[in-house]
Amino acid sequence: MKTKATYLLAACGLLLLGGVYFALNPATAGVFPRCPFLVLTGLKCPGCGSQRAIHSLLHLDIAAAFGYNALLVIALPAVAMLVYCELTRTRKPRLYSAVNSPRVTWTMFATVMLWWVVRNIAEW
Repeated sequence: MKTKATYLLAACGLLLLGGVYFALNPATAGVFPRCPFLVLTGLKCPGCGSQRAIHSLLHLDIAAAFGYNALLVIALPAVAMLVYCELTRTRKPRLYSAVNSPRVTWTMFATVMLWWVVRNIAEW
């Protein structure tokens, strides 16, 4: 069972990471790791550009974030919904079950796989 302390610790960690991504630009700061898949294959993985996209979103530059990783920007409402469902799972079990159904999970998986292929074929 998750406690309030667990959620508080997670929130503090997210705030700390958000501060790092706000202050440092992953495109220029050398402290951020490069994508191992990109380094090894020369192809972009579904998450490539996410660090730069997060930095851009924190600076309210949605167009640049979309250019770095469109799926990340488009998926933010879904991620927010998943977090909400997790936080309210005992009060709204039917919503939690609906959002965490196999159909939704497989749809998300298929979307990520499609994005992986499309972004390596199309030039954005």
